Amino acid sequence: MSFAQTQDSITYKERYGLTLGVDLSKLGRSFLDDDYEGIEIFGDYRLTKDLYIAAEIGNEEHTYNEKNLVSTADGSYIKAGVNYNVYQNWIGMQNIIYVGGRVGFSSFNQTLKEYTISASQNYFDPDVRVDEKKFDNLTATWVELKAGLRVEVLRNLYLGAHVQLKVGVSSTEFHNFDNLYIPGFHRTYDSSSIGAGWGYTISYLIPLFTKTKSQKIDSD
Repeated sequence: MSFAQTQDSITYKERYGLTLGVDLSKLGRSFLDDDYEGIEIFGDYRLTKDLYIAAEIGNEEHTYNEKNLVSTADGSYIKAGVNYNVYQNWIGMQNIIYVGGRVGFSSFNQTLKEYTISASQNYFDPDVRVDEKKFDNLTATWVELKAGLRVEVLRNLYLGAHVQLKVGVSSTEFHNFDNLYIPGFHRTYDSSSIGAGWGYTISYLIPLFTKTKSQKIDSD
């Protein structure tokens, strides 16, 4: 015995538009960490079914507060690039799991507030200097890979999370002092140009238009 199989289709509308949001992790850290203040606003625009152009702008102030050194970095940054959705939604859903890339640029200042001069002998007390030195008009550029997800919890309202892997391209250099923290890039290390980041977000989709889609279903 054989069965005939026919194909039907379901039509539905997908929303296209501009998504705007804020990084909640930076706001939360600003309240919980006395050495940090920051905010980041982001947006993306859906070009095709799976491709989005995206950008983030932000401002950070971070104090590096260690035993032998106290230094503050403050400034603004912008990142721009694309996201690609790798998740196949169920009919009517618009969640995304994405991978993407960014090019970042930061303009910032570094203020050296306190430092200790090391001595080879321990006969004397540490030589702590508190004369403040400020380094203005610094810049840095980098590229980053980004992966994350965004889930619709209410109509057009999304919660999300992401991770970033960053590679420094260039930064302003000056004698006898390194950039310890770059707004947008985060902590730096002498031996490596690699950085990392993470965050969680809330965002809202502003629908500008819809496209009618159809999906075939099998029926016996």
